[in-house]
Amino acid sequence: MEYIEKVLESYSYIKNKIKDVPEIAIILGSGLGSLADEVKDKMVIDYESIPNFPRSTVAGHAGEFIYGNFEGKKVIMMNGRFHFYEGYDMKTVTFAIRVLAKLGIKKLIVTNAAGGVNTSFKPGDLMIIKDHINFSGTNPLIGKNLDDFGPRFPDMSKPYDKELIDLAFNVAAKKDIKVVSGVYFMMTGPNYETPAEIRMVRTLGGDAVGMSTVPEVIAAKHSGMKVLGISCITNMASGILDKPLNHEEVIETSNMVRDKFKTLIKGIVNHI
Repeated sequence: MEYIEKVLESYSYIKNKIKDVPEIAIILGSGLGSLADEVKDKMVIDYESIPNFPRSTVAGHAGEFIYGNFEGKKVIMMNGRFHFYEGYDMKTVTFAIRVLAKLGIKKLIVTNAAGGVNTSFKPGDLMIIKDHINFSGTNPLIGKNLDDFGPRFPDMSKPYDKELIDLAFNVAAKKDIKVVSGVYFMMTGPNYETPAEIRMVRTLGGDAVGMSTVPEVIAAKHSGMKVLGISCITNMASGILDKPLNHEEVIETSNMVRDKFKTLIKGIVNHI
């Protein structure tokens, strides 16, 4: 079966289960899945039940679509994403983005847990992503172009929507939530970076480093979506502090800031 046929089959399965076209989609990063508890009149669709859908295999990623009402809007939340390091190719990593595009999503909020590279950051900071650097060595758009979604050479001069970024800052100010902004730098993982690699990331202009998000944003922009990205700085990257890194710390810090994170996302969606 062709890739586009698989997307359409997944789309048809989900479309038959939901009542209305959702306005916004939100991808929940590691440890941030508790936001799904805030959805009203929700329907849960397990990834495993969707034809052709990949499986989320990482701790902190439940692997389910949440559809319902959130701050007065119809939303879909992805509680769990797919990563290149799980062994999926980039077309599979971004498969869900294509399905969301077919469902009519025009605005996408992507969240992630990331390591702080900018030494002025601290664990627990929320970083509004202003740009990114794709250091994965590949791209989800390689291969035959999906003409139904977007052009062969999509513009990436503004990968993150300025209006949504301004809205995020305004909401943060009104809610008295401290946010920072910066450039998200994608490495493939799954190992955490070495101190030398983090020095390279800083030299090349990265403020935070992670193993996701960038492919999703590329596919979303190609599909005509407006994107807002928010990183939860869960730890300082390798070599900044004299301590080892582990995934448990990522989840622990995410849990510490979840109320602040929820308040920010709720305020943003309310004002979209």
